[in-house]
Amino acid sequence: MRALEKIITIRDRRFLLRVETSHESADYRKYEDLREEIWGYPDDHMSGTRNMMCENVFHEGGSLFLGAFAEAADGGFAADGGSLAGFCYGFVGVRDKSVGFRDPRNLRFYSQYAGVRKAFQSYGLGVRLKEFQRECVLGLLGVPTIICTYDPLTGVNAHRNVRRLGMDVLEYRVATYGEYGGHLNRPDVPTDRFLMSWDLEGKGGRPGYDLQAALAAPEPVRASLRRVEGKSGGLDLEVVEATDRGVEAETLLVRIPLDLYRMLQETDVADPEVKRIPVDWRMATREVFRALLARGYRVVDFLKAAADKPGHHYVLRRAAPRDR
Repeated sequence: MRALEKIITIRDRRFLLRVETSHESADYRKYEDLREEIWGYPDDHMSGTRNMMCENVFHEGGSLFLGAFAEAADGGFAADGGSLAGFCYGFVGVRDKSVGFRDPRNLRFYSQYAGVRKAFQSYGLGVRLKEFQRECVLGLLGVPTIICTYDPLTGVNAHRNVRRLGMDVLEYRVATYGEYGGHLNRPDVPTDRFLMSWDLEGKGGRPGYDLQAALAAPEPVRASLRRVEGKSGGLDLEVVEATDRGVEAETLLVRIPLDLYRMLQETDVADPEVKRIPVDWRMATREVFRALLARGYRVVDFLKAAADKPGHHYVLRRAAPRDR
């Protein structure tokens, strides 16, 4: 059995990454408390603490609770809610329902929550937690695939999942969770998601592509900066100008906002034109992603904004017949 915990150092801080094995239901409350602090949506909660304990793979279930705990100022680690800096939670499921659990090759792990407390979001803990999750899912459970969903418009998640961890986009899902509020979502902005697959036994690396050709290609989503009156005052926000889902090129760049979470907060105002900015982004990118994926394009990379290319961009490459 692989180790159930390890200590990592990031810049000036040490963190304990640890698999939860507690037999006390109260010890599971810290995960729900942090989930509510990060997402801020009490209607979408985890199971009760007794149920969370029972579903843990170290008890009667198939779930894994992983925590990242910050070292105390005087040294040492306390695996409690006060030092919990981030967590991951997920469970084992099956790909083909007709096969079920009869064939181990049909198993996959669904990662439902992964979050980091705001005070620790500059440490890259999200990536380190996901890498620890990979070790545990593969080493402890023997499951070779993790799946998850995330909002395609969130650059921080795209950079982690696509570029850093090498996940593949399986499909584009429309309004996955219905109306969803809180700190990271807004009820009037549809909850579209990418369904992702992470091959834990893969050797890494992304399909090659011609970046210069991509930079010169016509853009399926065109946007520009506009001065608007947001919740905190005047600011410049990216606004969708036009889309072209029929654009043709071997490699394409699909633009998304620089910071969707800030955009959601700043545009939550009475002015309907301002309020609609993130909705326009959702509908425009939904149209483009669905059209391109249906035509055989594949997400192969993610590029953060640069001086020669403002805005974050997904890189999509037309798949060769043998790749489809």
